[in-house]
Amino acid sequence: MEASTIALIIIGLALILYITEPIPVATTSIIACLALAIFRVVPFSSAFAGFGNDMVFLMAGMLVVGSALFETGVAQILGEKIIALVGTSEKKFIVVLILVATIPAAFLSNTAAMAMMLPVASAAVAASNGKFLKKNTYMIIGIAAVTSGGLTLVGSTPQLIAQSALRDGGHETMAFFELSLAGGPVILLLLAYYLTIAYVLQKKVFNFPEVQEVENSEQQNTTAAPPASKSKMYISAAVLLFCITGFISGLWTVGTVAMAGAMICVVTGCISQKRAFQKMDWTTIIVIACSLGLSAGLEQSGAGMLVAQTMVNLLGDSVSPWLLCAALAFVAVVLGNFMSSTATAALLVPIAISVALTLGFDVKSVVMAVVIAANISYATPVSTPPMTMTLAAGYRFMDYVKVGGLFNLLAYLLVIALFPLILNI
Repeated sequence: MEASTIALIIIGLALILYITEPIPVATTSIIACLALAIFRVVPFSSAFAGFGNDMVFLMAGMLVVGSALFETGVAQILGEKIIALVGTSEKKFIVVLILVATIPAAFLSNTAAMAMMLPVASAAVAASNGKFLKKNTYMIIGIAAVTSGGLTLVGSTPQLIAQSALRDGGHETMAFFELSLAGGPVILLLLAYYLTIAYVLQKKVFNFPEVQEVENSEQQNTTAAPPASKSKMYISAAVLLFCITGFISGLWTVGTVAMAGAMICVVTGCISQKRAFQKMDWTTIIVIACSLGLSAGLEQSGAGMLVAQTMVNLLGDSVSPWLLCAALAFVAVVLGNFMSSTATAALLVPIAISVALTLGFDVKSVVMAVVIAANISYATPVSTPPMTMTLAAGYRFMDYVKVGGLFNLLAYLLVIALFPLILNI
């Protein structure tokens, strides 16, 4: 049996386990990566290479920094400031989160923006006395961060890959804000979606205990920790500013910046090593690392290429430019929910260029369709690092399918409807 077929079978079985959840999501992720190695779809080192990936260290580092902000009392102050701004309206809080997440995600990276936003959102939830809930807010931050990363040329990796391919091939390249023509309307759609359909839907779907409430109940049986010193408050706040500055500067990788910030927090006593390990969200760390292994399985086995080429072959030579862009966008959305957006773009951009040249279509337009679609995958927790980070709220796999998946469909329909207006087709 070919490696591509085996890879599709393994990922299909993993999807069934994710949906039914007879075992924890993290365990399913490890088993899937292990199966890829056992059946020699990819080497063991590739299947588990995600544990050494920069995104994993970004997540781990910022979890420690976020915990340190709570330990020292800085997060509570930030949360109280947000509460003073929006009052007790969860809808206003949601709007503020979307708008605040948009700017850093568009100009830094959506993953870095998500890592910065979670401690602030968590602090506001804790300061709201039950008026705001993690399960009602975390997923929206993830979706907003993913979408906002598609507003500019630097918000996420797919557009950088596409821009390089266009430049190297001598084709017309994308302008810095050109992708905003699609990303902007999707952000507006997100605001409308969460203030109407999703606000009601998530109250029915997210019927699990609030994570913060569980943590508080566990802490009732322990002795309250003494208040942190002012100096440690200043240090943890300075570390957060250091991380933000480091993400913006680009002097080091985001994982390096986050881990440096985490180590400063531990060494200075803003949070103890023991407490850092206790507060670490190991499920999120494992899932985000293993999702990179699954992505490698799709890419290296040729399974992803097989799916893409099958779709293109089904369309035939007489396909219209709009239908081709819509079909490639559909493949990008589907693959983007099971492999990284980076791998999705790396896989589909060369196909898009080749097909566009063969059919005589505008190359940049076809490539832009792939890039736009690569930035609107929200239906699974393994789609992108920002969505994986939201697992900290306690979501189940089907929660993403029901709430994020519906918006995924709406966003896809919106962008393909806009293609005639924003693309040269």
